Amino acid sequence: MANEKRAIFAGGCFWCMVQPFDTLPGIVSITSGYTGGNVENPTYRQVTSGKTGHTEAVEIIYDPENISYKELLDIYWRQTDPTDAGGQFADRGDSYRPVIFYIDEHQKQVAEESKRELQNSGKFDEAIVTQIEKAQPFYPAEDYHQDFYKKNSAHYKRYSVGSGRAGFISENWQN
Repeated sequence: MANEKRAIFAGGCFWCMVQPFDTLPGIVSITSGYTGGNVENPTYRQVTSGKTGHTEAVEIIYDPENISYKELLDIYWRQTDPTDAGGQFADRGDSYRPVIFYIDEHQKQVAEESKRELQNSGKFDEAIVTQIEKAQPFYPAEDYHQDFYKKNSAHYKRYSVGSGRAGFISENWQN
């Protein structure tokens, strides 16, 4: 498709960032991977050591005629705790920090406006600390991380609940 666009979001463990987007109209593909660091083609073990500077993220290829970047951002926010810069839920450290990686100036402007809207909404008492950063090279994660929620659905569900993510989303983002 000639009109495809890219979006890159980090919101803690990438396993939990695929499913919310995966079945939406206009989503072409979602890849779990690593970005923002200083090592080419890092491994999961290297990234989780905290020494590469990378963050777990998802790269979404989408058709903007069927889903807008703003709609993707609205879904992104509802998967995260935007007030926690130190990681997400049970996953702590820089490799799990929440970041919107913008591809171009349009995405940067839309992301900044979306963040302002969330801050001004009063939904959270604390500051919205999710970073908005220029996209860096994106490296796909190992095959066993791709579509984890489908391949290992029982483990994925236990993790989503056990990490605190599912409860947070239910408490803060329903409706």
